[in-house]
Amino acid sequence: MSVATTPVPVPATSPAQLIAGSRERIDALDDRIIGLIQERMAVSAVIQDARIASGGRRVHLSREMEVLSHWSSALGKPGTALAMTLLELSRGRV
Repeated sequence: MSVATTPVPVPATSPAQLIAGSRERIDALDDRIIGLIQERMAVSAVIQDARIASGGRRVHLSREMEVLSHWSSALGKPGTALAMTLLELSRGRV
């Protein structure tokens, strides 16, 4: 026995409404990304403080290379540029 299903009506959306809604979503995503970057900067500052307090250097170059590799693997060349920006934001904020 086959059960007929009634399609759920999809509200008509104009291109302008679709664009406006998508832009709102991008703005919300950007706000979340900015918050995560700020959180990353704060965590990096904690690490830098601990490293300096134990007699080490503020920047750990081999760790930065790991970060660059991770971002590059995930996003290619633009990922490397993005990682460089994140590292720059996180340096010297002690």
